[in-house]
Amino acid sequence: MGFEELLDKVGGFGPFQLRNLVLMALPRVLLPMHFLLPVFIAAVPVHHCALPGAPANLTHQDLWLEAHLPRETDGSFSSCLRFAHPKALPNTTLATGAHSSGEPEGEPTTVPCSQGWEYDRSEFSSTIATEWDLVCEQRGLNKITSTCFFVGVLLGAVVYGNLADRFGRRQLLLVAYVSSLVLALASAASVNYIMFVITRTLTGSALAGFTIIVLPLELEWLDVEHRTVAGVISTIFWTGGVLLLALVGYLIRSWRWLLLAATLPCVPGIISIWWVPESARWLLTQGRVEEARTYLFRCAKLNGQPVSEDSLSQEVLNKVVTVERVLRRPSYLDLFRTPQLLHISLCCTMVWFGVNFAYYGLILDVSELRLNVYQTQLLLGAMELPSKIVVYFLVRHVGRRLTEAGTLLGATLTFGISLLVSPGTKYWVTALLLLGKGFSEAAFTTAYLFTSELYPTVLRQTGLGLTALIGRLGASLAPLAALLDGVWLMLPKLAYGGIALLAACAALLLPETKVAQLPETIQDVERKRKKICRSGTEGD
Repeated sequence: MGFEELLDKVGGFGPFQLRNLVLMALPRVLLPMHFLLPVFIAAVPVHHCALPGAPANLTHQDLWLEAHLPRETDGSFSSCLRFAHPKALPNTTLATGAHSSGEPEGEPTTVPCSQGWEYDRSEFSSTIATEWDLVCEQRGLNKITSTCFFVGVLLGAVVYGNLADRFGRRQLLLVAYVSSLVLALASAASVNYIMFVITRTLTGSALAGFTIIVLPLELEWLDVEHRTVAGVISTIFWTGGVLLLALVGYLIRSWRWLLLAATLPCVPGIISIWWVPESARWLLTQGRVEEARTYLFRCAKLNGQPVSEDSLSQEVLNKVVTVERVLRRPSYLDLFRTPQLLHISLCCTMVWFGVNFAYYGLILDVSELRLNVYQTQLLLGAMELPSKIVVYFLVRHVGRRLTEAGTLLGATLTFGISLLVSPGTKYWVTALLLLGKGFSEAAFTTAYLFTSELYPTVLRQTGLGLTALIGRLGASLAPLAALLDGVWLMLPKLAYGGIALLAACAALLLPETKVAQLPETIQDVERKRKKICRSGTEGD
């Protein structure tokens, strides 16, 4: 007897699984609120050099700026330079001493801002850029905060993936909640830039636990028939988080209070651990039969399934544990020990790298929408909903493999067509950006579901940890690829599209999992490969 047959006895989809789905919704809402938080807290409003003595009268203030600030090529005032001496203006007395300074008329000297900056507070009351003056020569420090955060996510994925296979999903989920809450609160209370960068990096590491624990904890309690619908529906909560962030960001304009608001959901999350079940699949692979039996009885009771003591006896569960008694703890080397696991790991890492690389490559171009930050966030979040609905039908009828490859190919075509469209054609640019966002989001949704079904239970978290690691590497490199426009204007989009195409090809090399049972052990994965090989030989 396998675990799938055991799950049929206690109920593979019912109130127990629905409750679990709701409990896992909270971290899914929490993740985008932190991953996309830099859009708001690191925003750089319009600014110019601080000019002590500026008149309060608005009319005179404009003339004052004209006398003290040079203009950019687009006609706006410079953000980082000021005149060394005020420029003389006709019919005004606002700028005196300009000519007495001895500098040639019509060619005033400009100097960097020496007395700080003044910021437009109409959209944001405060951001980390306005609080620590992360502009002009220091603007790179503003970008570093996001880079460090995703480096933390990258490192955290490795740690959590391995630890969750060793100590269980439920315990590590609690660790993720508590550490995320503590570290995010420390970030909100940062007294200087260095403290903020360190605490945000550690917060990223803590949040990484949600990215690789939540989906397996859902799928390992679901039967084959309902895995798809539950997997896709659960990702809609991510979209909910994106839309919620736009609303909360609109209502709260101070970065400290916004960071606090985005973190508070951790409190009910910690309380919810009381009702979160450990994965019975994982418990059985670890030989912890009695604990698995307790959870299985809870599942049967909540689902209204009449199960006798004998049907879940120690002897029956021992037969289910056809897994090898793993003498060594799971490690990342186990993902490459057998031919099929090696094949799966190499293809999955290529897919995840391409998905992340293309996704963040598209995100870099959202400024072309010419909307404010709140409108952009709402529009992109709303675009995710139809893409997830399409994914639901595709993975059910077409399969995971072709859906993943097709969505990545769609993203590739989006990049290719955008090379032929003039930046001045606003409607075409907007349509391509939204279409590309839809394809890349669909690829993300499919990748999570597909990868979770490919790895065996004993290595599922470790496998997701590896793919998340490579995925975050792709996300980190995407902004650097944008700098290739200095070599050739079209080179960044060619790079994004080319990597997405390679990822689509790698997805086609993976085995289909549409109607397959979740593998429990490494032997299950290898047996499936041999079965496919025999079928292919007989077909020839």
